[in-house]
Amino acid sequence: MKFHLAINLERMSADTDMMAVRDHTLDMVKMADEAGFEIAWAAEHHALEMTIAPNPFQILTWWGEHAKNIRLGVGVVNAAYWHPINLAGEAAMLDLISDGRLEFGIGSGAYQREFDRMFPGLDQKDSWKYMQEMLPAVQKLWQGDYAHEGDYWQFPTSTSCPKPVQKDVPVWVAARAPITFDYAVQNNCNIMSWPLTMPFGEAQAYRERLDSSIAANDGKYDGTWALMRHTAVYENDADREAAMSSLRGVLGQFGNLMTKTGDVINGFPEKVSLEKLEGSLRYDPVTLEENLMFGSPETVIEKLKLYDGIGVDSFIYYASMGMDMGQQKRSLRLFIEKVMPTFSE
Repeated sequence: MKFHLAINLERMSADTDMMAVRDHTLDMVKMADEAGFEIAWAAEHHALEMTIAPNPFQILTWWGEHAKNIRLGVGVVNAAYWHPINLAGEAAMLDLISDGRLEFGIGSGAYQREFDRMFPGLDQKDSWKYMQEMLPAVQKLWQGDYAHEGDYWQFPTSTSCPKPVQKDVPVWVAARAPITFDYAVQNNCNIMSWPLTMPFGEAQAYRERLDSSIAANDGKYDGTWALMRHTAVYENDADREAAMSSLRGVLGQFGNLMTKTGDVINGFPEKVSLEKLEGSLRYDPVTLEENLMFGSPETVIEKLKLYDGIGVDSFIYYASMGMDMGQQKRSLRLFIEKVMPTFSE
């Protein structure tokens, strides 16, 4: 099993120093780089302090200048917010600057609140259509001159400048729904899945969807399947309680964004009562600790073995969940020193 790191610039309070947040992400990426993590992932989000990520290519370029081996994953761009020529050029420029370390992830977006501001009138549930038109257009622009007449974009003959350094840029699709698994398999894209706070059975359901998609594609698929989980490794009760408190706070904000039941003030989402959210039992501390990659090094090893057993190729260590920066570093260090060696080849 290979390991990836996903981390956001995040502020849970206006009192948090933005420069410290910036530097913290680089510290974490450099730790992951030195430990042999394969990919560092940066997201795209807008107007939210809990995920400060207006352009993943910018931060990945910065990380890549200081972390020399780890690959640089766009995880993921929201296709509907971009123009194909712009997106192809931005991605290729990152590949050029990083000496061919781009991992290109594309998806359909998460929050309706963002669509209401970035693409008014577009329902998040329909955004997959933009993703499926965008990806082949970008790939053709990387190859050379190409004219496009699609449902959502039209442009005369153009090309990506620059071109990627890599002959075949690895492409990732964020997938949970069967239709997206089908698309990824048919187009031989790598897949990243996030079960949110759901139990291990949700990951098993994704495996079944992947297997069904492969079977429907005559058994043809050479891609990688990565699975992401919030991760906190701890060895004392104080860090355990702090991690759980931080996560539950973030989930309250996340629930606000998903249900639009609270306000967002100056970029900070108000916390929604977890007890009022659908499926609130999923947010119970005991359930969260069981479902997520939380626990002692020994517990985390046993959980990872379950994912390894269903064929997860790469585990994405999701570090951002409002946790204190010092504790984030302690958790990652424990993971590196006491968990990863169990899975080394």
